[in-house]
Amino acid sequence: MPVAVGPYRQSQPSYFNHMKMDFMMGYAVGMAAGMLLGTFSCLRIGMWGWELMDGIRKTMMQSGGIFNIFVAIRMGIQH
Repeated sequence: MPVAVGPYRQSQPSYFNHMKMDFMMGYAVGMAAGMLLGTFSCLRIGMWGWELMDGIRKTMMQSGGIFNIFVAIRMGIQH
C-alpha cells in the first residue's frame, strides 16, 4: 500500500509508528494520573518518606499499564 505524502513532501507515519506513539502517550498519561491519585491516596492513609515514594511509584506503574491497554484497544478499533 503506498504511503500518502503531505503537502510539503512529508510522508505519513507508518502503522507501527502510530502504535509506538499511542503506546507511549497512553503510558505517559496513565502515569501522570497515577502520580496525582497515588499521592492523594498515600497521603490520606498516612504514608510518609520512602513508604510514600514506593506507594506513588506502584500506583503510577499500575495506572500507566491499565491506561495503556485502553489506548491500545482504541488504536486497534480505530485502524
